[in-house]
Amino acid sequence: MGMAVRIVPLPMLTGSHPLPGPRRLAALLLAALVLAATLPVGAVAQQQQAAPNADASDFARLEAAQAAANAAPGPRTVPGRRIPVPGTVSPEFQAAIAAPYRSPAWNADPGSAAEWKALVAKLAAQTAAPLPALRERLGVVSTPEVIGGVKAWIIAPKEVPERNRHRLLIHIHGGGYVYNPGEAGTVEAVLMAAFGGFTVISFDYRMPPDAPYPAAMDDAMAVWKAALALQPAENMAVFGTSTGGGMTLALMLRAKREGLPLPAAIAPGTPWSDLTDTGDSYKANEWLDNVLVSYDGYLTHAAKLYAAGHDLRDPQLSPIYGDLRGLPPAILTTGTRDLFLSNTVRTHRKLRQAGVEASLQVFEGMSHAQYLFNADAPETREVFTEIAAFLDKHLGTAAKKP
Repeated sequence: MGMAVRIVPLPMLTGSHPLPGPRRLAALLLAALVLAATLPVGAVAQQQQAAPNADASDFARLEAAQAAANAAPGPRTVPGRRIPVPGTVSPEFQAAIAAPYRSPAWNADPGSAAEWKALVAKLAAQTAAPLPALRERLGVVSTPEVIGGVKAWIIAPKEVPERNRHRLLIHIHGGGYVYNPGEAGTVEAVLMAAFGGFTVISFDYRMPPDAPYPAAMDDAMAVWKAALALQPAENMAVFGTSTGGGMTLALMLRAKREGLPLPAAIAPGTPWSDLTDTGDSYKANEWLDNVLVSYDGYLTHAAKLYAAGHDLRDPQLSPIYGDLRGLPPAILTTGTRDLFLSNTVRTHRKLRQAGVEASLQVFEGMSHAQYLFNADAPETREVFTEIAAFLDKHLGTAAKKP
C-alpha cells in the first residue's frame, strides 16, 4: 500500500538564526515525519475528509489539553498556530501581510565588518532604486544638502501648502542602526512630504560597524541645532520609525538635558525604545511579524554592534528608561502583529504617566513598519494623514523672527 508523508512546516528551521534547542527541534521534526510516514494514504484521506465534521470533538480535545497545560500559574502554553491573513484590511495590505519573511534582512549575522558593509550596501541599493519614480509619482522633490555638517536631503512637495510654508520636520530613518544609509533612508520622508504636505529634512547619520554609539546621536543633535536656526522650535516636529522612533525619543531627552528648545510635537513610529529583550510582544508576535520575525535575529546583533559595550538600559540607547516628563505631544504608530507592539504600548503609557499628551494608533494585521512598504495601500495614506493632522494641531505657522 502507498504511504503518505505529511510535513507540517515549522518556521525558519534553517538559516543562521540561533533557535533555542536546535537538536531537540530537529528530533521532534524527524519524529513527526516518521509518524506521518506510517499512515496509509487512505487513512490520511479519511482524516482530511472527516476534519470538517470533527471540529467540535477536536476543539474539545484541544480545550482539555490546553486547560491542563495552563492549569498552574506561569508562562502561557499555546498550541501550534496557523494565523490567516485578515480580510479586514485592503487588498494591498493583505499582500504585505501574506508576504514571506524578509530574509536576509531579518536574520542577518555577518561575521565581519566587511560582510556587514556588503550586506547593508546591497539592501540599500535595492531600497533606493525605485525612489526617483516614487518621488515623481507622488509629486515630491529631493534636494541634497549638508545640515549641521551632516549629509542630508531636503524633501518637499512640489507645491508646499501655504499653512506649512514656515513649518519644518526632521526625519530620523530606521533600520536597526545598521540598515538604510544614504537615500535608502529617505522613504518615510518622501511619504510624509507627499501625504502631509510638509518640508522634511532627512539626514544620513553615521552607523556601525565604523561608527557605533554615540555617533548617530551626535549627528542627530547637530542637525537639530542647525534646524533651530532655520525655523522656530514651535514650528517643527521630529519623527521616525523603528530605530528612528527610538532616536526621536532619545534626541528629546538629550536636547532637554542640554537645555535646547524642543519641537512642538514628535511622531515615533513603532519605536525601538528598548534595546533589551523586554516586552510581551517580543514573544507573543514572534514568527508572526513577517518583517522583524524574532528579536533573536539581526536585532540582537545590531543592538550589540551599536551599543559597543554600553549598558543597553542607558536612556540614550533605550529611552523607555529615561525621564519623559516635559517631552512634546507625541503620536505613536504600531500594528497588531508588530514585534515592537509592546515597545510602542509601553512608550505610550510611559508618556501618559509622565503627563505628556500622547496618541496611539494601532493598525489591523500590521507587522513592523509595514506602512512604509506600499505607497498605494490605503493604510499607508491613513497612517501619514493621521500623523499630519496631529502635527497640524500642534505646530505653529508664523515665520521666524529676524
